[in-house]
Parts: sequence; structure tokens; C-alpha cells
Amino acid sequence: MKVLHVYPKSDALILHHVQMLNEGLRQSVDTYTADSYSAFRQAMKGHKPDIVHVHGCTHFFLTRVLRSARRAGIRTVLSLHGQLEPWTINQQSTQEKANRLLLLKEAIIHTYAIITFGRLERSNFEDLGWNRRIEEIHNAVITNTINPIEMCAQTFTVYQRILDSNTLGLMDNLTHQYLKAIIKAGILGDQRWVDEVPTTSPDWRHILVYAEHENIRNYVDYGINILGLSTPMLDTSRISAYFPDKYVMPHPIKEIAGDYQGDENEYVVRMIKQISKRPLLLHLIELTRELYRDSIDDERLSELLESKGLKEFAGRLMQVLGEETGLNEGYMPILPINDKKTEHLRRIIANHLKI
Repeated sequence: MKVLHVYPKSDALILHHVQMLNEGLRQSVDTYTADSYSAFRQAMKGHKPDIVHVHGCTHFFLTRVLRSARRAGIRTVLSLHGQLEPWTINQQSTQEKANRLLLLKEAIIHTYAIITFGRLERSNFEDLGWNRRIEEIHNAVITNTINPIEMCAQTFTVYQRILDSNTLGLMDNLTHQYLKAIIKAGILGDQRWVDEVPTTSPDWRHILVYAEHENIRNYVDYGINILGLSTPMLDTSRISAYFPDKYVMPHPIKEIAGDYQGDENEYVVRMIKQISKRPLLLHLIELTRELYRDSIDDERLSELLESKGLKEFAGRLMQVLGEETGLNEGYMPILPINDKKTEHLRRIIANHLKI
């Protein structure tokens, strides 16, 4: 884990806080520091951190750091250091306040976690309503309610929680390739349907945590078993993570669209209609299972989709199923469509857990 601390050089208390974190976390975290925007850019290029930890927010360059890190795909955490309290904000002129808060709010909305140093600071920040992912960790520099070891341990927990969030966004190509192979094996229950799996081990934590958050752990565990793969013991149900504000754990599609009754083809249409409203990986997997059934009549299914105005969407969905769940073209009831709307569908699925 690599963490880049960015702070204003003019604030001695913040510098002391950063030094305390660096010292306390040096056994478990590679830490780097930057006290200006130019130093931040150099550190980003030279060290490629996993997390950028910004300290304070009154200096405009710190807002720029939050925005730049996000554009670079690096996750951020912000310690407020008392710099967003109402009395601090009110010291600025009206126009200056409006301009500063607008940019800062936009940056904070997408910050993975906000660290406050006490109950009052937490309450005041909650009143702003900018970000609900708030952690309260007392500052050992200014209070004896916590010691440096405890402060560092709690901060490390925040870092780990950030890296256990939206692990799809952190997967390398190898791990993503493994995930797709595992999903296909979990759907079909037969390794002969799966292309050769790479011999290099993937990042299992990323795969298993992602499976937990998308509620596909049963398919992934089954696929791992079918492929005869060895994985570390990991209770993903106990791993904490951050989620987008509107995140809800996916439920099986039958709980939304109803149980299968009667015509298999009509049930598949109901599934596709539900997916068109809210595409989720779990539902793509469930649909793929249905499409492999011998009872599917491609011609009738195509006619039903046409009558419901779903045929074009279904074509785009077939393209995505081929990519994400490994659905073979011979089992696609209609021809796949790959256009700009298909790319939009891909993004919705990929960004489900993105903050």
C-alpha cells in the first residue's frame, strides 16, 4: 500500500500530524509527502500512490489535488483539520466563499472518506451534506483522548477500507480475465466450456470482495471449485468497504421480476426488461443461465422482444453478456449490437460500485 500525504507547508500542527502518521505506519505503508501542487505532481509521477491523503482544505492547491487525483484514477481521503467549520467559512467574503465552496464541494463528493477529529466537527460536516462517508479519528497531536498508535491503527483501517471498495476498478487485466473465466465456470458448472486459465495467480482479494459486493459470491465460489483453483481463506462478509450513496446490495432477479411460471421465453423477456431498467452483474449472470437452457426458442423470443420494444436493447445486452459472462454466440437468441449505447451499458455495469 502506497499513500501520498499532501499538506500545506505553513501549518506546523498539520505537519506534526503527518509526521506522526508516517512514523506510526512505516511498517505497513509506504508513505510519501508533498507540500505544494508541483511536489504533488512529481510524487504522483514518481511513486504512483494507491491513495492520496489530503490534510486541510483552506489552501486552494489542496482542492486542486483532490480533483487531479480523481482524474488520475487515484482514491482520496481528506482530513479536515478543523478547516471546514462554520466559523472558518464565515471569515471569507461572500463571493470568495461561493467560488471556493463550489469547487471544494465537487471534490469532496467524490472523496472516498472524510476524517474528522471530533464529534462537533463531524456534526458540522454532516450538516453540509456533501459526503456521508465520514470517519471520526481523534488527533493525537492535540488531544490525549487517543494515543499515536491508536490513531495510526484507525487511519490504516480507513486506508484498507478504501482499497476494499469497488475492487473492480483496481483489478489488473490478469485478475479481470480470471474473474470472467470463474463466472463462466460458475454458470455452466463445467470447465470444458472455459478457455485456458492463466497460470499466474490473480489478486484474489479483489475478486472475492467484488463478488461479495455484487452478491455473486455463490457463482464465484462454485466456479473456483469447478476450475480446481486454490484461494486464500477470506471471510468477505466481514470486510468493510465504502459504497456510492445509492448503493443497494443486488437481489436475485426473481425477487423483482417474479418467479418463473409457464413459458420460459416470456420469463426471459421479463428478465431483459428488468435489466433494461437497472443493469446489474448478478442479473446478467442469471440471464445467461437461462439462455443456455434447451427450452429457449430463439425465433419466438425474438418476436416477443420485438413486440415489447426490447429487441435493440437485447442485442446490446447480448454483446455485453459475451464479454462479461462468456455467453457463446450460438446461444444468443438475436445478433449482438456493439455501438455507443452498448458502451453506455458497459459503463453502467462497471461503475455500479464506483464513488
